[in-house]
Amino acid sequence: MVLRAKENSVGAWAFFIGVVLAVIIGISTSSILPISKLAQYSSPIYGILVLLGLVIGFSIKVSERDSQAFLLTGAVLVLVSRFGMESVTGSLIGIGIGDTVASTFSALLTLFVPATIVVAIKTVFSLSRI
Repeated sequence: MVLRAKENSVGAWAFFIGVVLAVIIGISTSSILPISKLAQYSSPIYGILVLLGLVIGFSIKVSERDSQAFLLTGAVLVLVSRFGMESVTGSLIGIGIGDTVASTFSALLTLFVPATIVVAIKTVFSLSRI
């Protein structure tokens, strides 16, 4: 029997839905598999990604060591995604998937930047309490 923690299920579902939406919006904006209706509504979907990022950030408990791991991995993910957007566009342009990968990285950044900022601010306030 598998035991599951109930205290972080909202954040886990927000994370899962956000990553799936980020990949779908990344693929839909490409020329490989254009989904015109989804690309047309990409602005509201990016807004949903920001809201999901905020939900993820607020659902992380700061008092535990999980926040430290989240901040480290979140910062690495944000940096790698940002630098990956620039390098992938130039290197994969010959095979036609550079724009797809870059737009997927952009959508992932839209999800993880708000989450990382919220957890970082919560951690700073937690450390500054006397």
